Formats: sequence, C-alpha cells, structure tokens
Amino acid sequence: MAFFPICLDIDGRHCVVIGGGQVAERKVQGLWGCGAAVTVVSPELTGPLRCLVGQGQISWLARPYQSGDLAGAFLVIAATDDSAVQEAIHREAAQGNILLNVADVPKWCNFILPATTRQGDLMISVSTAGKSPALARKLREGFDREFGSEYAVLVELLGELRQVVLARGGAHHENKELLQQLLEADLAAWLRAGEWQRLRDHVRQVLADEAAVAVVDATRAKVEELLKGE
Repeated sequence: MAFFPICLDIDGRHCVVIGGGQVAERKVQGLWGCGAAVTVVSPELTGPLRCLVGQGQISWLARPYQSGDLAGAFLVIAATDDSAVQEAIHREAAQGNILLNVADVPKWCNFILPATTRQGDLMISVSTAGKSPALARKLREGFDREFGSEYAVLVELLGELRQVVLARGGAHHENKELLQQLLEADLAAWLRAGEWQRLRDHVRQVLADEAAVAVVDATRAKVEELLKGE
C-alpha cells in the first residue's frame, strides 16, 4: 500500500486514544503537544498520563473501549494489543470515516505515523509504510544527531527574513532567488558556532536591507536570553 504524506492541523480537534500504557502515553503526548483535545479510553493509565488528566490537559474514560467511543472524533489511535478490540475500533472508525492508526497493525490503519525528528518548526519524518519501524527509527536517530537545536533557530530566522523580503513587493522569481542565495552559505554551522557577525554580514550582502539585519540582531537577542535561563 502506498501512503500519501501529509501534515495535519489538529489544534483543538477531538482525538481519541484507546489504551493507557507506554505506547499510548507517547501517542497522547504527541497529539497534546500539537494542541489536540485528547480523550483517553482505558481502565488504567501510566503515571505521566495521570498527571495530564490531573492537570486538566486531557480527558479520561476510565474503562475499556465501548462502541460509540469514537463519536465526533477527528482522529483515533488504538494502542492496545487486543485483536478483538482492534477490529471493533477499526469497524467503528470505518463506519464514521474517521482517521485511524492501530499501533503496529498496518492492516487496520488508514494512516500511519512516521518516525519524526523535530527542532522547533522543522520536522523531518521517515516512513517504511509500516514494513520496518526499526529501520525508520534508526534513520530518525541519525537525523536527531545531524539536526540540532540550531535548526529550530534557523527556521525561525528564515521565516522572519522571508517576511522582510515579501514586504518589499518584488517579483516572485526575484524573491525566490534572494531567499535561495541566503541558503548558499552554511547558516546552520554559523548559528552552531555563534558566528552572528558573519551571519549579519551575509544577510546584509544578499538582501541589502537593514530591516533584515535587524531581524538577525533580534534573533540573537532571543537566543542569548534563552541561554541565560538554562
């Protein structure tokens, strides 16, 4: 089966997780971290999930799954190894045309969760279409080592610089060329080494805009303030 890659906006959307163990915990934390309104259905929960419930961050139905638990859900994750329950969840999700992932059971899924590295708004995902989660995890671990926190800063910086360029009202092809020229230097390495003056000079040379240089200075101030708090 070929899966179509897509990123979903689940902010505020009702998402249901069936199960309360460690696998469910990871899924809940991922959904909650993206702003979903999460309901967990399980007789028991891990300690971290109980903390989220106690803080009012997620909802909990303290019982096994029952037919009807998926009503109104945008997305469902089944993190249970009970095959009869998995099949029942799949049947209800199919009837309701609901997005469903059954952990480690590709045949019941209409979407799968790739192994993902995140640094701020940078997201790098790898999938084997469910054939080898171990390989996907191994590749993700390589991404974790290669793409450090400097990439989170870089994405924010480039986003701000893009707005400066677009505000000037230039032609699309000119804007595209300027933004591409910015990336011809190893900006991530400069950020990693704290070479802010080199970065300022490069931005000034490419964009010839003091507003863009001011963006670099503001980004540096934010980073240094964060480092002080560590």
